[in-house]
Amino acid sequence: MAVARRERLRRGGVAALDILVVAALYYGSAKLGLREQLVRGQVTPLWPPTGIALAGLLLRGPRVWPGIALGALLVNVSLGPSVWAVLGIAAGNTLAPVCSYVLLRRTGFRIELDRLRDALALIFLGAFTGMLVSSTTGSATLALAGALTADRFWPTWSVWWTGDAMGVLVVTPVLLALRSARLPKGVPASRWAEALLLLAATYGVGLLETGSTPLMFLGFPLLIWAAFRFQLAGAAPCALAVSTFAVVAAARGAGPFAGHDLLTDMITLQAFNGSSALTALLVAAAVSERNETQREIARACGQLAAMVARIAAGGYPAMPPDDAETEDEEEEPGGRPGRPP
Repeated sequence: MAVARRERLRRGGVAALDILVVAALYYGSAKLGLREQLVRGQVTPLWPPTGIALAGLLLRGPRVWPGIALGALLVNVSLGPSVWAVLGIAAGNTLAPVCSYVLLRRTGFRIELDRLRDALALIFLGAFTGMLVSSTTGSATLALAGALTADRFWPTWSVWWTGDAMGVLVVTPVLLALRSARLPKGVPASRWAEALLLLAATYGVGLLETGSTPLMFLGFPLLIWAAFRFQLAGAAPCALAVSTFAVVAAARGAGPFAGHDLLTDMITLQAFNGSSALTALLVAAAVSERNETQREIARACGQLAAMVARIAAGGYPAMPPDDAETEDEEEEPGGRPGRPP
């Protein structure tokens, strides 16, 4: 009994710690996301907390949902127009990642993100579908509270949905990749040099993205490079960097976001960030699948070679003869063995 009680206390302590960590990460990342707010000081085109919330559910299980609710409540308590509005927005921000988690689990999602189906599920179910809950709930709550006029509903909804979806697309893969990250050993110096070159190129392209010239498309070669050479470990951080620079450009109205209204900018930003994440995740998953197939083929070839060597060395008995040739010979009349006619 004492052992069982200690085990229950230990599990309860771990669960409470998980909840507090998720709440703290949610709150801290929300403060960073609000630096680029576009509507009412609380709607931003990149909302990292949704990515953290979904990653927490995938890694630690549904027991951490109170941490998401606590973090959302703390963030919105100073932003909402009223108490009930804060509760409504916090409820939507909690339900959205929970819905995404349920949808992903129903598809057999694997957190390694090493299959094409997993990348597609994260993009279309985890981000685009699940985040409809938070954007619709939040925008409707602000409208009902009188903090949002009718003509601003859809622009606000588009920014909200874009921000939450981008949080899932660019933050969740990074956290899932960090889960299995290990310091590589025996890596040649050329590999480190390539990683540093990729990092420098990403920063340079980011500066161009936030400039006056519309050169956002330069990020796609970097995403393909990172995915081919480093798989998810390289593609996820690169997609996060490229998308962050695009969000900064949209907030400043620079490059392709200059001279357009808010809804048009959000459509452009969603299309670019969605394409970036789609490119990075799908290419990384395809390369991972190819590498795994090659390893399986190599293992099969090794097993076949070992089997052939053992047979040649007499390690295996001779193969049994064919059934047609092992039938008992029937005796012919007269007592002599022979085959039936």
